[in-house]
Amino acid sequence: MILIADSGATKVDWRCIQADGSIVEIQTEGINAVYLTADQIIDLLKKHLLPVLGNGVREVYFYGAGVVSAEVSKVLADCFDAVFPGCTCVAESDILAAARALCGNKPGIACILGTGANTCFYDGEQITKNVRAGGFILGDDGSGAVIGKHFISDFIKGLLPKEIEDEFVKRYGLDYMAIVQKVYREGLPSRFLASFSPFINEFRAHPHIAKLLRRCFDDFCERNISQYDYENYEVNLVGSVAHYYRDILEESAKEHGMRIGKILKSPISGLVEYHN
Repeated sequence: MILIADSGATKVDWRCIQADGSIVEIQTEGINAVYLTADQIIDLLKKHLLPVLGNGVREVYFYGAGVVSAEVSKVLADCFDAVFPGCTCVAESDILAAARALCGNKPGIACILGTGANTCFYDGEQITKNVRAGGFILGDDGSGAVIGKHFISDFIKGLLPKEIEDEFVKRYGLDYMAIVQKVYREGLPSRFLASFSPFINEFRAHPHIAKLLRRCFDDFCERNISQYDYENYEVNLVGSVAHYYRDILEESAKEHGMRIGKILKSPISGLVEYHN
């Protein structure tokens, strides 16, 4: 069996191609080897995959946020070997997954806009240019985590319109100290910040939120896409933020002389086609 994974900070979409050609679909919480220990990853695999797939997995193609070095790739390979003994594991970055799913064997600009953000130019085989993502503190412009960061910052500074603030407090029951605890003292703060994207989307028509969203997507275009050959190539994207905010993203791109091409909510179907 061939196991393919597309892992973001929030969730992993798994597809297992079985010997008869049928495909098993599984979804688990996100795996980021930068934040999770090897034991935590192994526990997750044993809990969610092993009972469904058994010991028949022989090849693993793992694409994930946080696969940034050979050392990280080895950690992941060791984790899979511990759960599926004897399997071969290839761990690649989530941005390569996006490029393969969006562009196939053709050159183009490929981007991720989900919980995190990343961009690249893909020549049809390999990534030839990559503006560093930077994470939600130093970069990730336009991502769900950064949109959430600006929204929460407005909340704690008393800058949200009263009707939005009142609904936020009613819905989540968070105060300043609870937010500080979540962001600075608990794990996976980017996931926490991105979790407010559905709430923000409900108020997208409000001038305050519309301005916040437009500023985030303008930053995405100016600080990332402007460094690629956007005059000759469309901007293709995967991720929930790109999917749900497509209209605002297209407005921002047009303002910067850029063209939005293909948008996929998830790259997993494209990856199955690529590896099958």
